[in-house]
Amino acid sequence: MKRLLAGLAVLIAVQAPTARAQPDTLSFGVIGHTFRKSADDTLLRRALAESDADNLGFVVVNGVKSASEPCSDTLYEQRLGLLSKAKNGVVLSLAGSDWSDCKRENGRPAAMERLTRMRDVYFQDEMSFGDTRLLLTRQSTTTKFRSYAENARWDMGNIVFATINLPAPNNHYLTDAGRNGEFEDRLIANRYWLERVFTFAAREKRSGIVLFCDGNPALHSGRTSVRGPDGSRDGFFEIRRQIIKHAATFPGKVLVVHGGGAGPRKPAAIAWNGNLGDLEVADGWVKVNATPASPTLFGVGNGLKAAAR
Repeated sequence: MKRLLAGLAVLIAVQAPTARAQPDTLSFGVIGHTFRKSADDTLLRRALAESDADNLGFVVVNGVKSASEPCSDTLYEQRLGLLSKAKNGVVLSLAGSDWSDCKRENGRPAAMERLTRMRDVYFQDEMSFGDTRLLLTRQSTTTKFRSYAENARWDMGNIVFATINLPAPNNHYLTDAGRNGEFEDRLIANRYWLERVFTFAAREKRSGIVLFCDGNPALHSGRTSVRGPDGSRDGFFEIRRQIIKHAATFPGKVLVVHGGGAGPRKPAAIAWNGNLGDLEVADGWVKVNATPASPTLFGVGNGLKAAAR
């Protein structure tokens, strides 16, 4: 009888499912466009210092300069030095004021020349800035899109993270007659990039995707026309439609983090529509937690900090 009971105990122990420990919460920081109300780097320095003091997997910085600051090589190099000194791994997501608003001394647009310069300064290798170096996969590794090094992807905690160059306020769509070359070429690259990000996440069975951009693609606006409410061309129309389409078939959660408008600051909160979340970070910095046990996976860990005083 004792042998029988011992044998049953061994059989039960073998057949009983082993409890799988839940992965730990992953936290990351997002520094909003801290230069919206300031023409120096004081707010960015403060946000980096505060986020350095927290236990974060990485930090994404939206933009390095205000529209009122010069689009100079000197300023680009100064801000590069600031990002490089961070303790956390830092990934730069370009803002419209970094390049698309730039003008030459004679007042003519300098967007393409300055975007090229930013790519040379900030995106020369596959590593993030900061003491904790993250390995990034850049779109520029694809021969056809060798110029688009600012679009980067990385993995952490069973989640795919990616930056995509969508400048505010209207994705740099110009109303000039003729071909809108920069917008049209970047649209092709961005659509290909989104396809690759979603395909990779689905194939690798990732639980979530986080996209970082500057402009607000208005995912929950309900807009279905290429024309906005005022009749103007919506520069985010194609991208919005593509994100919504892919999110509808992706089995996990999709979070899009973008900069805010020029209006009053709002408390940081994720707006959900099904599995598609929208988070606006206008300025200061926000801590976002990715908790596997949470039904929404993503949640804001703290309010806005390092805001203009």
